[in-house]
Amino acid sequence: MTLRIGILGTRGIPNHYGGFEQVAGYLSKGLIEKGHDVTVYNSHNHPYQQRMWNGVRIVHCYDPEYLIGTAGQFAYDFNCLIDARKRNFDILLLLGYTSSSIWWFLYPQDAVVISNMDGLEWKRTKYSKPVQKFLKYAEKLAVKHSNFHIADSVIIKQYLDEKYGINCMYIPYGAEIFGNEKALFQNDLGLSNQEYFLLMARMEPENNVEVILDGFRDSTTDKKFVVIGDTRNKFGNYLVKKFKSDNRICFAGSIYNKEKVQHLTSHSSIYFHGHSVGGTNPSLLEAMAEEAFIAAHDNPYNKAVLNGDATYFSNAEDVRTLINSVEKGDVKTCKVKSHLTKIKNQFNWQMIVEEYEQFMISCYLKSKNEKPIYHPRYTNQ
Repeated sequence: MTLRIGILGTRGIPNHYGGFEQVAGYLSKGLIEKGHDVTVYNSHNHPYQQRMWNGVRIVHCYDPEYLIGTAGQFAYDFNCLIDARKRNFDILLLLGYTSSSIWWFLYPQDAVVISNMDGLEWKRTKYSKPVQKFLKYAEKLAVKHSNFHIADSVIIKQYLDEKYGINCMYIPYGAEIFGNEKALFQNDLGLSNQEYFLLMARMEPENNVEVILDGFRDSTTDKKFVVIGDTRNKFGNYLVKKFKSDNRICFAGSIYNKEKVQHLTSHSSIYFHGHSVGGTNPSLLEAMAEEAFIAAHDNPYNKAVLNGDATYFSNAEDVRTLINSVEKGDVKTCKVKSHLTKIKNQFNWQMIVEEYEQFMISCYLKSKNEKPIYHPRYTNQ
């Protein structure tokens, strides 16, 4: 069966931003290879301006976010949906709901609408109370007006199922194993193998970047700390100013070169993962794929992925203690050995693409009152 699939809700592919863009890239390319017709919507000012990418059709829509801020996302989603109504899609996959669910009355009537529900956006501390209240409302709209739902975390699935009485499909993100080439480590940041710590995240409070760097600043280590992520937002500027006096800390900005990120992750002494809101984070899976020693923020989302195969922190003091103890050599263990097994058996992109495809076909057949294909992770769909 060949499906006409439209993917909305991202800034576009190839990825120059974050998690959903990465999903859109791997998923669209994988679905094309399986014979489906796939369209991805890109912001009009995305760096990639071609109309095709690896067989995926690209539609650029006007995105005024660069002019008016967050409100521009609503206009961008509106423009994407208006175009999608003309495309005769079988499946409309919405990655996230924050700025698209208010336009539910514009969803194409002949398309099966599947929403990937993202994390619990209303928990993000960067939002004011009124915005958090709106996000809860947007979540409710997305549940109500989507035909089917996907969660990338078992914790998010449990929350949605219990709160709304739905049966959300669990399909996590994936990661690609590049191979362990520690002997080939090269970088332009003046780093030595195992002589630096690393984190990769958006500069947002709930990613605990400040907490991690506070702990590092108070430690006695001589190692460097590399921060990968765009610091041009308000919180990013604040962090750069706060820690500018510590010459051990390097804000490297956004890095989208996969090989460079792979080497930096693989050769780090500790990879810090501070994400505390949301589901299965792509950067965490990639760190696992590179067999990095991971220190993760202590929360259910991270533990659902890592289980006992990481060390955890809750505050700056935990981070300081962890870093100082690494110097004594009594923290690193064999926990990293199970990472690759998890990536191969649970979180690889080939499996994820197959699960998305099977779920989409099942949803489409259900919409036509035909017998669905059952999904490998959950058979009660």
